[in-house]
Amino acid sequence: MNGNARLNVGVLIFEGVEVLDFAGPFEVFSRTRLVPGADSRRTDDSAPFETFTVARTHAAVNAIGRLVVVPRYSWADAPAIDILVVPGGFGTRGLLHDEPTLTWIRETAARSRQVTSVCTGALLLAKTGVLHGKRATTHWAGLELLASIDPTIQVQRDQRVVHDGVITSAGVSAGIDMAFAVVEGICGHDVAAETAHYIEYPWGRHDVPKHQDAV
Repeated sequence: MNGNARLNVGVLIFEGVEVLDFAGPFEVFSRTRLVPGADSRRTDDSAPFETFTVARTHAAVNAIGRLVVVPRYSWADAPAIDILVVPGGFGTRGLLHDEPTLTWIRETAARSRQVTSVCTGALLLAKTGVLHGKRATTHWAGLELLASIDPTIQVQRDQRVVHDGVITSAGVSAGIDMAFAVVEGICGHDVAAETAHYIEYPWGRHDVPKHQDAV
């Protein structure tokens, strides 16, 4: 990664969003550091990403399982988003017919450096045309719906993460792997592997030594 400017990671949340869909990538991006070790996570000095949630308004969002989340930004006051994360959840079904949400996703995606989805967030990307003619995946229960929304999408039914310009992932926990794929692409394998080691997630080759500093 070149330069000292942090990339803004905007994680969309909405009523009925799946918790791990947004919380998994949020954890990965917000815990990534260019300097290894637990102590580096005590500050943001070497953080390559500024990670935040964003929703239609500042009102609390009810996620799956009745988890209540207060978004950091609304669509109106969010800073420019470099990396857009569109999670899934049962709430995506209603949003397939919600033009304000689709418009926000479409316009934000057009300005973003990288567009990503987790689980059925891919359905929203498909509805906006962002996945037109691309390879993509989603939760196993949404594969047929993804194909029906846009028949030009080459639905990948056996891949956890699919990178075809836009990065899509399979269901729920696969969003963590998606986030690590983005981190690796921007910051390099070593940073991604060290971050995985820090959060104790079995991603890639964890060939970094254990650090002795306390968490």
